[in-house]
Amino acid sequence: MSLIRPFRALRPAPGRAAEVLAPPYDVMSEAEARAMVAGRPWSFLHISRAEVDLPLGTDPHHPTVYAQARATLDRLRREGILVSDALPSFSLYRLSLGDHQQTGLVAAASVRAYVEGRIRRHELTRPEKEDDRVRQIEALSAQTGPVFLLHRASERIAALLAHCAQGAPEIDVTAPDGVRHQLWPLRFPELLEELGAAYESLDALYIADGHHRAAAAARVSKSLGRGDRGFLAVLFPHDQPRVLDYNRLVRELGALDRATFLARLAELGKLAPEPGAARPAALGEFGLYLPGQWYRLRLDAARIPADDPVGRLDASLLQGLVLGPLLGIEDPRRDRRIDFVGGSRGLEALAARVDSGEMAAAFALHPTSAEALMAVADAGALMPPKSTWFEPKLADGLVSLVLD
Repeated sequence: MSLIRPFRALRPAPGRAAEVLAPPYDVMSEAEARAMVAGRPWSFLHISRAEVDLPLGTDPHHPTVYAQARATLDRLRREGILVSDALPSFSLYRLSLGDHQQTGLVAAASVRAYVEGRIRRHELTRPEKEDDRVRQIEALSAQTGPVFLLHRASERIAALLAHCAQGAPEIDVTAPDGVRHQLWPLRFPELLEELGAAYESLDALYIADGHHRAAAAARVSKSLGRGDRGFLAVLFPHDQPRVLDYNRLVRELGALDRATFLARLAELGKLAPEPGAARPAALGEFGLYLPGQWYRLRLDAARIPADDPVGRLDASLLQGLVLGPLLGIEDPRRDRRIDFVGGSRGLEALAARVDSGEMAAAFALHPTSAEALMAVADAGALMPPKSTWFEPKLADGLVSLVLD
């Protein structure tokens, strides 16, 4: 199999997309998912979060949940809510939010390319989350959550996608969060061949979001032993997606009082109070909120390594200079004294949690660029946890890849 291939997509029937479309399964709590499906019998959350149709308190990883998901998928297909394409296709997928727009291609990405490193990763997966996705794929015999991939921008690909978007989309839905989702299925054999060749010319693809989905798809492909079936993906040029900040909150300052903590931070660079929210403007700059006051910290340039793609990330700098040595938070993946907040919630949300007494301090980070992500992946290295937050996010339910 080449880097990508077309496939017979499972989609909402004409006129049904608004009823089916759902946010990604992992961006909400169970209570939020239950509220979202109220009055929406065809929402894809009935498949991706099938515990919403089982009694409260059901373990979301219990076999009955995966069985419920399969039963719902079968019912939506049987009742004509979801239908399969007759022939393999790619799809053009456009996301719009306000003045932001990004356009990518829905395809089956090669599992072999993922295993061999041509589709590159930048973070570790957690076994329990990977196992959950494996059980979901096996129960459904389908991949329903797309992996968000990046590639270096290409004039050839941009021209092809612009040509494909000239007609009216078959799906055009604006979700409750204001994100507009548009889909153009692409079925002409000559166009599929031209698109496949254009993407095949790329050196690599990069996982932006969906490491657990990709790893689970690779495991399922290996267990089936019937060739490279690929995994569901949407591919975007690296200069289009919007990467937001991914900020940190800590519950306590350890053995340090406020004055001592500020003094220690001042040793790292220039620290000054700010009259309002201190949003970082560049690499090596951080906003700090303590009860009632924002500060801006600019690290001394000598503290930012020039030739280390991981070490120069703001998440790495904060961990290596502040969270570990000053606050004793050595493992941010497991330490319960730290929490992470995506930038879509705003800096006001950070300040509110500190002022409430729940947290002792908040750190605002500059967004990690797509170029920085690709540099880490090219080096075969791993990014710190919670380094990137992509917004808007892909929807579940608009396209699924059926394995049987």
